[in-house]
Amino acid sequence: MTMATTLARCLSNKQSRFDTVRHPYSPSSMSTAQAAHIPGDRLAKTVLLEDDSGYIAAVIPSTHHLKLSELCEQTGRKLSLAHENGVREVFRDCDLGAIPPVGMAYGTQTWLDDSLLTHPDVYFEAGDHQELVHMSTGQFIDLMVDARRGHFAHRMM
Repeated sequence: MTMATTLARCLSNKQSRFDTVRHPYSPSSMSTAQAAHIPGDRLAKTVLLEDDSGYIAAVIPSTHHLKLSELCEQTGRKLSLAHENGVREVFRDCDLGAIPPVGMAYGTQTWLDDSLLTHPDVYFEAGDHQELVHMSTGQFIDLMVDARRGHFAHRMM
């Protein structure tokens, strides 16, 4: 699989400057960081959440744990992890577990944890388990301009 069509269109529409990093197949964000030889705190991990009002994509560093209670407080919603069918429904052109952070390009409200923005660059899934998008943090901020920002993730290690 190559880059997800929706992501490619979003990057093009935003005139984003980026490069891609190929890596051996990896099933999780932490193994992806290792396989791609990149710092895990620069790899964005997207978690899809849901409630009766719909979906929210939460974007955090792969080295962090989502504090669901904090995000629920910030959003004013009673969120839980989305079921696998929901992930497939929203991110139709992506492999399960390899979803990019641009939930808004998929019609989903997106929340970005500020801790991801403390480094000079960011990496994120391109829609499969073998390619990452890499861009400067400035470009990432421009790409994610429609995302809401907050602090709802805490370092695991």
